[in-house]
Amino acid sequence: MLIHPQIDPVAIAVGPLAVRWYGLMYLLGFGIAFMLARSRIKRGISGNITYEVFDDLFFFSVLGVVLGGRLGYVLFYKPAFYAAHPFDIVAVWQGGMSFHGGFLGVLLAMLYIARKHRIRWLAITDFIAPLIPPALAAGRIGNFINGELWGRVTDLPWGMVFRGAGPLPRHPSQLYEFALEGVLLFALLWLYSARPRPRGAVSAMFLIGYGTLRFIAEFFREPDDFLGLLAFNLSMGQWLSLPMIAAGIVMLAWARRKV
Repeated sequence: MLIHPQIDPVAIAVGPLAVRWYGLMYLLGFGIAFMLARSRIKRGISGNITYEVFDDLFFFSVLGVVLGGRLGYVLFYKPAFYAAHPFDIVAVWQGGMSFHGGFLGVLLAMLYIARKHRIRWLAITDFIAPLIPPALAAGRIGNFINGELWGRVTDLPWGMVFRGAGPLPRHPSQLYEFALEGVLLFALLWLYSARPRPRGAVSAMFLIGYGTLRFIAEFFREPDDFLGLLAFNLSMGQWLSLPMIAAGIVMLAWARRKV
């Protein structure tokens, strides 16, 4: 049995100002995605995505992640609470971000950039897809540092006791998601996108890969206490992942037929 290290969530504090590890992990994730993208452009494997287009895309994608992630959490997970406490919607420092909401926010950002620069939307999504997993990995490290989103009770030797989760050891599900949605998904997408693929195929593989790996990881993650398990004993994260998998399968079949 292991004990969570209980790291102070505040990395740097100067008077009333505090910089939290979770926020730094977001910056790290954005930074890694930025460097990888510019590397792909420099190597000439970005299609018709130029530095100018990417800089524009990056700015609106960051907005999409932050705004979409927060609004997704509000709408998907705690709509009744935020309807009664609307001013708490902007209190992002209290936690509460949804990947699926952030994903929708980025999709809208890419749609806007596609129309603005007259580039095919799927060309942009194919370019962005392999850049997302490192940012997801950074976010999961932030969850682990905060000691939040812990896993279900386990008797495995690497079970970990988290502060606020009771005395029983639990799966360190944040690290599982770091390995699955971050490291493994990045390796698969990076290798898959290294060769020319039909338009939309890389995006489809991201949808299938993330949806499947998130669905698996949710079996080890403790469901949100205010939601619990939903129909068929699946969590909200699993129900939100199923449409991603289905959409990815349809998109991949369509992409291959277009060859």
